[in-house]
Amino acid sequence: MPHVSVTIAGRPYRMACDEGQEEHLIRLGRDIDERIGHLRGAFGEIGDQRLVVMAAITISDELAEARARIRALESDLEGQRDARASALARMEASEAEVARTIETVAERIECLVAELTPGERGVVGMG
Repeated sequence: MPHVSVTIAGRPYRMACDEGQEEHLIRLGRDIDERIGHLRGAFGEIGDQRLVVMAAITISDELAEARARIRALESDLEGQRDARASALARMEASEAEVARTIETVAERIECLVAELTPGERGVVGMG
């Protein structure tokens, strides 16, 4: 298992990670360190532990907001899927109705042709 060193709030931490996750872990450590740096700039020297807790709460808040957005998007997606299924069902019903109408019209045309050409029934090869 690989190990990487990340520096957070000026302190190095040696951490293990899965193979191939080294750069990702380093980026995460860098993100936390930057957040603590911003908090330190905004609030001054209020103690490393308090800064770390504030950074953790900030990250947790962002995670909660992201989860809420994901739930809203999933709900919206489900609504769109339902609407799509309903639209497809309506389209299939419309297509069936159009097919029935075409069939009815074709039958009427055949009847009209038969009525208009009564002398030509059964006559083959005249012409």
